[in-house]
Amino acid sequence: MKLKISLSNNKDGLVKDNIRQDPIIDGLLERIPKESCKPFTDEQLLSLKIALSGKRWGRHVFDIRGVVGFWTWRYYYVIIGGRERRRLTRKEEQISLIGKALFLLFFVTFCALLGFLILYLIKSALGFDIFPGSHLDIIPGPEESTWEWFKKNI
Repeated sequence: MKLKISLSNNKDGLVKDNIRQDPIIDGLLERIPKESCKPFTDEQLLSLKIALSGKRWGRHVFDIRGVVGFWTWRYYYVIIGGRERRRLTRKEEQISLIGKALFLLFFVTFCALLGFLILYLIKSALGFDIFPGSHLDIIPGPEESTWEWFKKNI
């Protein structure tokens, strides 16, 4: 059974009727020692409810939790992941930008080298000799060219 919270507006701001019976506040107060709960005013409890109800705890795309026993001890593990929704600090944004630039640089370099290798193998397979008397042997070996090695091994 859920209790509805009725808010009224007075000169001091928002006031809650029976805030201590609200399920969220009741659960919060159960986890706090009794002597620490008594000084909370209704306005403070209402502010805590508003602050806590805005959070979305435990909603991740990738969420694995478990427990591993090791003799008499038990250890828990949590692996969570998902889209980052927080704002990054300036330093985190700079690190992210540098990481993206390095990834792009390595990706483009890898693709270019792979493309050149494929073009070289096609050229060798078709028997073209762009510069007569010179060969680019990518795979070192005095007895065979790169194309001969490729035909033999792949």
